[in-house]
Amino acid sequence: MAIALATVLLIASCSGQRHPVASNAPSAAAGTGAHGGHGKPFTPPAAAPLRTSERFVNLRLPQPYTPSAPSGGTDEYRCFLVDPGLTGKAFLTGSQFLPQNTGIVHHAIIFRVDPGQAQAAGKLDASTPGEGWTCFGDAGVEDGDWVGHWAPGADETLLAQKVGYPMPAGSKLIIQVHYNLLAAEGKPVGSDQSGLRLRLTDGRTDLAPLITARLAAPVELPCTAEESGPLCDREAAVRDVVHRFGDQAGSSVTGLNGFCNDGKPPVAASTQHCEQKTEGPATVYAVAGHMHLLGRSIKVELNPGGPGARTLLDIPAYDFDEQAIRPLPEPVAVKAGDTLRVTCTHDAGLRRMLPAMRDLPPRYVVWGEGTSDEMCLGLLMLSPAAGAAG
Repeated sequence: MAIALATVLLIASCSGQRHPVASNAPSAAAGTGAHGGHGKPFTPPAAAPLRTSERFVNLRLPQPYTPSAPSGGTDEYRCFLVDPGLTGKAFLTGSQFLPQNTGIVHHAIIFRVDPGQAQAAGKLDASTPGEGWTCFGDAGVEDGDWVGHWAPGADETLLAQKVGYPMPAGSKLIIQVHYNLLAAEGKPVGSDQSGLRLRLTDGRTDLAPLITARLAAPVELPCTAEESGPLCDREAAVRDVVHRFGDQAGSSVTGLNGFCNDGKPPVAASTQHCEQKTEGPATVYAVAGHMHLLGRSIKVELNPGGPGARTLLDIPAYDFDEQAIRPLPEPVAVKAGDTLRVTCTHDAGLRRMLPAMRDLPPRYVVWGEGTSDEMCLGLLMLSPAAGAAG
């Protein structure tokens, strides 16, 4: 899943962006075969009944798009601008992404942009050949708000509380789709025209505003003792990520280490973590975690080792094909100055077990956008306390 180094409204992050979610990884059981969440026709679960003041709006990509990975890579992130036709205030209370070409759609993130941002996105779209535009790292438009995502297992999740993502009149959406061409092995992949079902309120009832906060940790995963090759050298591996995804990829690697490791030299290890202080009070309603194919476990903790310590998310056997958003049994309040920690464990040994990866050259794995790269990302669906979102 893409992430620009920043993106948390209440949580200090590595850059200055305001607030914008996830991707996937396998459990040990998943390591010997293809992942069930990709490559099969997708039938969404039956929609839950509409609640008071809600309505459905169905959208899809404006035109079919055939992805082509740049710079000799196997991944493309493409952004598409869609218009839900909002003429008045609304809240987004649920969303269901509808992947069409499941053989290549890895995951998707939905960003909301205001009319001014939508105009900038439209100009970017018009100046880019083909449908949409390439958008590694983020949506390519400043201050887009992350309002939804899809990865295998992450279908529509409805919260019982009166909360929703604000959708002012004239808002549009940017759908960022990660196309994974690794399994195609150079063969034609076909086009994609995925869709989106939105659950919107009529706006007459005020809801507590949701945002999606992201907690990222570095990935510094060395080759196994049995592996060797040019990309097992960290500097060479970072140069390769930059070649495939641009300078922002290198900035992400450097920025994560600088923020999470106090600027000390990176330490190669299978487990990494990062702590961030909350900048203001908020209520957390749901959590999720994201890694790629080498992920083993992920945990998100509040005030670890201190008073009031609690675990918000604990996935001891991470499954790339099960990335559902997990509502908390009860909402959790966080205070200004609280500590949030995300911890991930990756396993380079899975590389030789996965058909999609076993023929790739061994590499020192760092944070990167590609399916053969890795991420460590905790996601919190939260509402800032009144007056804290200014």
